Amino acid sequence: MVSEGGALTREAVLAALEAVKDPEIPTVSVVDLGLIYDVRVKGDEVEVDFAPTFVGCPALHVMEQEIVACIRALGARSVRVQRVYRPPWTTDRMSERARQALRELGIAPPRPVPAEIPLTAFEEVPCPFCGSTDTRMENLFGPTLCRALFYCHTCRQPFEAFKPL
Repeated sequence: MVSEGGALTREAVLAALEAVKDPEIPTVSVVDLGLIYDVRVKGDEVEVDFAPTFVGCPALHVMEQEIVACIRALGARSVRVQRVYRPPWTTDRMSERARQALRELGIAPPRPVPAEIPLTAFEEVPCPFCGSTDTRMENLFGPTLCRALFYCHTCRQPFEAFKPL
């Protein structure tokens, strides 16, 4: 992943970061979630701008440690991970690959987010199992801050949905 001359590149770092997964959704990388805002490489020093999904996300430290370890494995002498809060992360930053991985886990991916999130954003959430929109939110508070609990009337499956942010 490093260029022929052995120099680190931004592209090599981004490709390597595909291996760093969200601990709460272990099939989705921090790159596909859109958590990596920027990567700067200067020789063997790398700086990464990293945005949390939620300020109080309990997985932040784990992801940051894995980002550092991943980049050091490429040969970087110095790695600095800086949390970025502006602009705030939104679910619009997620790749289609991340959205598909969520569906495969039985988690409904978020729909596009309007400038202001209306309460209707929690209506007719498509079921990741059968695709029906005959669903209802059971609880706004799911297993993590970023997910809510839903129920599908068609296939009778409970499921989680990523909150639109």
